Amino acid sequence: MRAVRAIGRLAAWACLAASAVAARGQGPATRPAAPPGMVLIPAGTFAMGTDDARSMPNERPARRVTVEAFCIDAYDVTNAQFRRFVEATAHVTTAEKPVDWAELRKQVPPGTPKPPDEMLKPGSLVFTPPGRAVDTRNLANWWTWTPGASWRHPQGPGSTIDGKDDHPVVHVSWDDAAAYAKWAGKRLPTEAEWEYAARGGLEGKRYPWGDEFKPADGRFRANTYTGTFPVEDTKEDGFAGTSPVKSFPPNGFGLFDMGGNVWNWCADVYAEHPGTPAKPDDVRRVIKGGSFLCNPSYCESYRPSARRGTPRDTGSSHVGFRCARDAQPERRSP
Repeated sequence: MRAVRAIGRLAAWACLAASAVAARGQGPATRPAAPPGMVLIPAGTFAMGTDDARSMPNERPARRVTVEAFCIDAYDVTNAQFRRFVEATAHVTTAEKPVDWAELRKQVPPGTPKPPDEMLKPGSLVFTPPGRAVDTRNLANWWTWTPGASWRHPQGPGSTIDGKDDHPVVHVSWDDAAAYAKWAGKRLPTEAEWEYAARGGLEGKRYPWGDEFKPADGRFRANTYTGTFPVEDTKEDGFAGTSPVKSFPPNGFGLFDMGGNVWNWCADVYAEHPGTPAKPDDVRRVIKGGSFLCNPSYCESYRPSARRGTPRDTGSSHVGFRCARDAQPERRSP
């Protein structure tokens, strides 16, 4: 896979120039170009969220939202891309730092005792299949706080990302993702931008590719949990765990993995009810897209309207990100 190398001012210029060319009217058949590894998404108005009863309450109601043109990465930031960022900046991820108890205390019920020192060592949340049927209302049945887990060691000490340069980076916090985006001359997409892009030009469809999870051709369109969650992933779609980016067909905008594989951080502070203001002191940020752990029996969050709020300092086995960038608004020639 050809790595994305254009970053910073050059990529910003390319994105703005592409939109400017479109604005000067080069003909309706000409699709504006975008920086390498990015796609220029046209401005538009769409139905954000859903009124479908087969959804979570935090996805409802549907409402009309307008977004300006913008550029977004065609696929999730990979291990190789993130490694270049770390090598260039000496960035230390949240998972590689001791847990800040003062910050953690803000996220737990009042009176919660301080965890043992072992739990405050650098680490992250690792998906651990329980091997038996469990109560899916209790996340602790399959998530394990693992000291030493990080983007370099996704399963904990002794694990590596060798041979996985083209897999999405995981165990990155919102702060890590924002730091990468700034270094790359980009930013994190807003929730509205992300969902608009995920829909790929389709209106009101259940998935980024349509209304059927597996279309008539029988091909899987996303890396999800096939089997009995969280006991056994049958790998019917070809993968258990993350998959290389671009392993599945793109959506109508040419974007990969807008459903499944890994959740994506968005810029927004999370609000429980769509369209309402978020609490300014809320430490949660929006994640979108679902992951390889999503299954109809549990969450089916590889739908464009699906959303969650996750503490900004929390990384895990199934959360990554992609970046966006402003594009020059279209202008009509006089």
